[in-house]
Amino acid sequence: QVQLVESGGGLVQAGGSLRLSCAAVGGTFRRFVMGWFRQAPGKERAFVAAIGENGINTYYADSVKGRFTISRDNAKNMMFLQMNSLKSEDTAVYYCASDPSYSGPSSRSEYRYWGRGTQVTVSS
Repeated sequence: QVQLVESGGGLVQAGGSLRLSCAAVGGTFRRFVMGWFRQAPGKERAFVAAIGENGINTYYADSVKGRFTISRDNAKNMMFLQMNSLKSEDTAVYYCASDPSYSGPSSRSEYRYWGRGTQVTVSS
């Protein structure tokens, strides 16, 4: 069983930055493809970014490309999302996800394991 715990959310002004973290417990972290998703009020959960097992291959939603950076530290079983130039439309609950069966970064929502989310609010 794999447990994922997000942290780092909060309230920030538009144009500001936040860094989200995801800690993984259980499983073999270095074998998992990891991803970030978000869900805004009244909207469906949407893909944000994903990273392959080795941390080299990454994939971003067009809406965050150039502003967000996904990374991981396999030695510490951690994944990160650096969010810069935040906009009010980035306001959402951000979820960490992992899956040991994917062959590379994926935007599909069928990740096996999910965290409970962390709230990010961007004020304009």
